[in-house]
Amino acid sequence: MSTSPAERRSALGVLLLALLSAQTAQQTLSPLLAPFGRETGLSEVQVGLVMTVAAGTFSVSSLLWGRTVDHWGTRRVLVTGMVIAIVGLLGFAVVANIALAQDTSPTVTWLMMVLTRSLIFGAGMGAIPVAAMAHIAATTEGAAERTRGLGQMGAVQGVALALGPALGALLALGGLLGPVWAAPAVVAIALVVVLRRVPPTGVPVDAVRPVRVQLRPWDPRVRAFLAVGFLMFCSLGMIIIVMGFAFQDRLELSAASTVRHVGFATFCSGVLMVGVQGFLVPRLGWRPARLLRAGLPVACLGLLGLAWADTFATLVIMLALMSLGLGLAMPGYTAGATLQVGPGEQGSVAGLVNAVNGMTFMVGPVAGTALYQVRPELPMLVAAGMCAVAVVLLSTATRFARPATAAADMSADDVTGR
Repeated sequence: MSTSPAERRSALGVLLLALLSAQTAQQTLSPLLAPFGRETGLSEVQVGLVMTVAAGTFSVSSLLWGRTVDHWGTRRVLVTGMVIAIVGLLGFAVVANIALAQDTSPTVTWLMMVLTRSLIFGAGMGAIPVAAMAHIAATTEGAAERTRGLGQMGAVQGVALALGPALGALLALGGLLGPVWAAPAVVAIALVVVLRRVPPTGVPVDAVRPVRVQLRPWDPRVRAFLAVGFLMFCSLGMIIIVMGFAFQDRLELSAASTVRHVGFATFCSGVLMVGVQGFLVPRLGWRPARLLRAGLPVACLGLLGLAWADTFATLVIMLALMSLGLGLAMPGYTAGATLQVGPGEQGSVAGLVNAVNGMTFMVGPVAGTALYQVRPELPMLVAAGMCAVAVVLLSTATRFARPATAAADMSADDVTGR
């Protein structure tokens, strides 16, 4: 089915709204997990495992949604994922309410958190970025337009990074349960918009598809981008989960105060990331590899600074520096991977990219919390090392793979920026 440019733009707007709602809900809860874990008797590693299981579920489900979106279309995948996510968030709200009333043991609380926050919410969450990314990849042509479209998606994620913790911090003024109940409400409101604005026929990912080929992560066209993305997002996953502990320990804060301080810091970082991905990247016009080569060293410097930052101001500044670097690098990673394949594989590459992102959050949070227990600065140092390895990988790879299909509509030099 053919769609007009206006219809595609309208569909993209709704998809980005759905992505914004889901990631805002996720980020609303992120600063809460560390103080919530301590209030309910959970260890740092148990809190990290909640994130790890969620990331594993997100990763596996992303692969499945990536295959499904080519058959179902974006609307059906999107609605199904959002409903599952709402069920998971509501379940977690009930668990948190009971746990804070001290009606369950820490072990039972942890198991129910894994079921609701990790397994159910993670499975639903996996559908939403896959639908958005597949739609953008299938309705754009060439490096500049693809990078600009995925930059919009990154900007939305940056808005969520800013809005979610700020909303959580505001609601935490009334106690830890405020953010927990707000999260499913945010996704439910967006679901109503999706049901009203996207027609039942859905938005096809592409009007005409060649024979579908199942894309593998070791495919020479995409493996370099996926390796760099793994290192980059693994470093981010290590930092997100330990920031709550770092703020609370270094600044000697209470649980509620920790949520507010982390919320403000991540709000500032998110605003910067929005500006970089939504405004700076499109105006720079750089190709994917150049964005990666520019952004990763900056992120590395920010991570090194976080290892020894011991005041609120320095913590905020180093987080902002990290966000500046990642804001440049992320569109390069996602755009570069999608530009390597043709229209028939966009659903698969979207699933792969999101699966790799999810896999990193399987490793990152549990590794970060385990390293934090050894020495508080270790997660930041190891994360900086991962970004440094990604820089070396980029510098030693003389070229990324040449697009295998004419549908990519570009040469290898267009992708690499050579």
